[in-house]
Amino acid sequence: MEKTTLRVNGMSCNHCVNSIEGSVGKLQGVKTVKVHLDAGTVDVEFNPSDVSLNEIKETIDDQGYDVE
Repeated sequence: MEKTTLRVNGMSCNHCVNSIEGSVGKLQGVKTVKVHLDAGTVDVEFNPSDVSLNEIKETIDDQGYDVE
């Protein structure tokens, strides 16, 4: 398993949390995903043999948020 923290811009409410945690959490290989609104970050634990970091970033981007 690999853990990473992504900087994500545009998150401001619980809808943002549910949108990101829901969409990223459905990806095969993602074990945990936790949004931190106050810090503007998303912690993700995933299996890199099942899902790439780029796929995770694209999923967040597809929800309308800007991943740094």
